[in-house]
Amino acid sequence: MLLLRRTKSVFGQWKILKNSHKSVHRAGLVHTWSPLASAFNTKPSKLLSLQFTKGLTGLFGVPELQDPEGFYLLKENAIHEADDLVEECLSNNRTRKMVEVFDELSDSLCRVADLAEFIRMAHPQPRFSHAAEDACIAIGGLVEQLNTHRMLYDSLCKVVQHGDKFPTTDVDDHVAKLFLFDFEQSGIHLNEDLRQQVVILNESILTLGQHFMNGTLQARAIRKEKLPESLRQHFAIEGDNIIVTGLYADATMEITREAAYKIFLHPDPHQESLLTEMIKARHGMATLCGFPSYAHRALNGSLAETPEFVVDFLKLLAREIRPRAQEDFAEMNEMKKAQYIHSRDLALWDVPYFSSQARQNKFLISGSDLAPYFSLGAVMEGLSGLLWSLYNVTLELEEPCSGELWCSDIYKLAVKHGSEGVLGYIYCDFYERHGKAHQDCHFTIRGGKLLPDGSYQLPIVVLHLNLPPPSWSTPCLLTPGMVENLFHEMGHALHSMLARTQYQHVTGTRCSTDFAEVPSILMEFFALDPRVLGTFARHYKTGERLPHERLEKMAASKSVFAASEMQLQTFYSLLDQRLHGQERWKETTSTTQILEEVQNKYYGLPYVKNTAWQLRFGHLVGYGAKYYAYLVSRAVASWIWQKYFLQDPFSRDMGEKYRSEVLSHGGGKPPRAMVGEFLAREVTTDSMVDALMTDLDQKKVRVEAAL
Repeated sequence: MLLLRRTKSVFGQWKILKNSHKSVHRAGLVHTWSPLASAFNTKPSKLLSLQFTKGLTGLFGVPELQDPEGFYLLKENAIHEADDLVEECLSNNRTRKMVEVFDELSDSLCRVADLAEFIRMAHPQPRFSHAAEDACIAIGGLVEQLNTHRMLYDSLCKVVQHGDKFPTTDVDDHVAKLFLFDFEQSGIHLNEDLRQQVVILNESILTLGQHFMNGTLQARAIRKEKLPESLRQHFAIEGDNIIVTGLYADATMEITREAAYKIFLHPDPHQESLLTEMIKARHGMATLCGFPSYAHRALNGSLAETPEFVVDFLKLLAREIRPRAQEDFAEMNEMKKAQYIHSRDLALWDVPYFSSQARQNKFLISGSDLAPYFSLGAVMEGLSGLLWSLYNVTLELEEPCSGELWCSDIYKLAVKHGSEGVLGYIYCDFYERHGKAHQDCHFTIRGGKLLPDGSYQLPIVVLHLNLPPPSWSTPCLLTPGMVENLFHEMGHALHSMLARTQYQHVTGTRCSTDFAEVPSILMEFFALDPRVLGTFARHYKTGERLPHERLEKMAASKSVFAASEMQLQTFYSLLDQRLHGQERWKETTSTTQILEEVQNKYYGLPYVKNTAWQLRFGHLVGYGAKYYAYLVSRAVASWIWQKYFLQDPFSRDMGEKYRSEVLSHGGGKPPRAMVGEFLAREVTTDSMVDALMTDLDQKKVRVEAAL
């Protein structure tokens, strides 16, 4: 009863905020916060009432999930539905397109699996997370069975190769081929002996990857007598050992940074063995499935399309970026010599330190000083205003039903179009809390798709961040980096919200990695544009606008040494392609030898002997052969920004063109062709490198103008 009494009073207070504007009066200044801004600047405890305002429902409005046992019912229903749909696929009396049946089968499984996977990770109550995990395991097992269902595969293969008995469109054919490729990744088209080898290799890859990831995070211990006594105080000491937990990139003393770099990145034979065996297993699995290399398998259906395109793009980028990166390194070297009288030349362990120093000292910009101008409410209001300008879309706070949320501090947003109505829902799980995963990401809970009656299955997503919760007197305040990250993740959400695909298999972010990041990186350009920031950057107490000059300096600080950073990403990507590409290395060659070769050829600072940076690079597991995707996505996003939004970041005409020709299709069209049509120019290695070089030149001008 105490909780209910508290809830009623809180609810009343929230209703006041919702139904009236909150004004700030100070020194003659009057500023009125919008209802959206007021709500997001309200303490999470005041939103607790939203769980108790309507009739009982379940998580995300799913009636079965009023309690954990509901996952059992969802799982069983999905299994029965899958059985019926498989039977329909195999029937001679099928009454609709094969791809439609396959997409419904995929949707029935994804609606359970995606929701369960998120609840498994995010729900604070073990009963819910354990029930969700059981559902994940059950649906995962069913998916494995379907992936090896030869009759199901043969039915789809026949349609793809010879055509369906019903007329199909280019989109139908494209999506059917994607389903077929998903099948063949498991080796279903092989004879049973070879298919079993693929299964064994895949299990080995997963195990090796997990062990390798664990090793990337392990601290390094050395006997303390191996370090000068003056250095030991900078590291943790356990008995007779010095414990080095990272690169200590912000250490003021160069010798501390150097020691940490050489100790933490010292070659580890066990990690080397895990990485080598994982890469060999990947290559073996890919060749068994008919691909020349693992990179060819990973890039199938991507924007880049082939590893040859990727490598040509990266090599051209490496050549074009070298002189710009050398300018950055020369400036860092001057900074180092000015700070240390008897310093050596710039080294690898110096780059993060002097990059950070330059951002702070060139523009005298501090994230903590700027944060009062970026309350969460102000940023969300700014986002809503930007979306209205571009797409005629607004973000509107909606009251969730009792039981709909997994935690009390979640905001539910309806994404509403001026003429189309509600496009979908975004659940904002923004605040850090005990036990919450420390990762910022976007989760698809339910994909959008066209339904048989002509209506649209509205997408549901979660934005999962780790922002500092507000105090009793202060709302959540964001640093410029947090603002940029929020815009990035909102870009993923908008891809889901603004897509209007026929099939859920290709809705929103369900597309190739190198295309999925384009909308989110494009949003970063808006987040760094002073014209956009100026619409909402204001002090949470006074409503005072952040002066334009400081906005310019803030944007410029994010552009410092952009060329050397891009060169680093290019080097990483080339190493990833070298490890996973068709060109194999000798049995006696180690991944560290390959690292040395690639670094000395493509990066501006030489390899340091007896170090093995790649053995700490966990992205080789999750982004194997796909690390290049960041640079391709940035190239396309830069190109779109320069062509359509640089002159006017609020253009409704350009926003609607971008939505109708890109976002609305999700992954329903081949990405390179779609991007080429939108930009009215063929997507080539030259055109993408040109876009990146133009972006770097614009950043350089911004930095010089702000000094």
